[in-house]
Amino acid sequence: MTQDELKKSVGWAALKHVRPGTIIGVGTGSTVTHFIDALESVKHQIEGVVSSSEASSAKLKSLGIPLFDLNDIDSLDIYVDSADEINEKMQMIKGGGAALTREKIIAAVARKFICIVDTSKLVDILGNFPMPVEVIPMARAWVARELVRLGSLPEYRQGVITDNGNIILDVHNLKILDAVALEEQINNIPGIVTVGLFARRGADVALIGSEQGIKIID
Repeated sequence: MTQDELKKSVGWAALKHVRPGTIIGVGTGSTVTHFIDALESVKHQIEGVVSSSEASSAKLKSLGIPLFDLNDIDSLDIYVDSADEINEKMQMIKGGGAALTREKIIAAVARKFICIVDTSKLVDILGNFPMPVEVIPMARAWVARELVRLGSLPEYRQGVITDNGNIILDVHNLKILDAVALEEQINNIPGIVTVGLFARRGADVALIGSEQGIKIID
């Protein structure tokens, strides 16, 4: 199977977690695109979705799937999204698509977070994938210096502006042994909107596509 076929398999597998009459959180990225395709097949059974990015919203609209503003609802039944890395503790690095802030907000609201990935994303130690950080533009240099003090190597993601109007620093040279502590430490740096480390609110279920089928971690 190709990597895209593995992504498609977990995208459609997530459909069994969708309950009729509920509002669903939907993430961002190529794997989630397959879930959105699957969601179209049950769009008349659900109430609608809350989307984490303008790109996902555009695709959902094109398929006639109702969109809700998160401010207009109290809770979400599930949130389905992918990750750039995930470990066995269900902690993740996310933000390769620069939607990490909205993703983290929706994950916090959802009762259950379902992470859909192919097997290449499952790691023992987080940090090989550069960890994205969303930063207020005026704080870019300050935040970069503070991240260097932590022993990391931040790199400005040129030409990328988030849906919130901010910039992204991709943080290299990390071997994350205590993800919860590092998430809190980085979030406390003034100027940072969100760090793409999802440890305090990790996934509840992971669907991992492989050549041998779909592995479920919960």
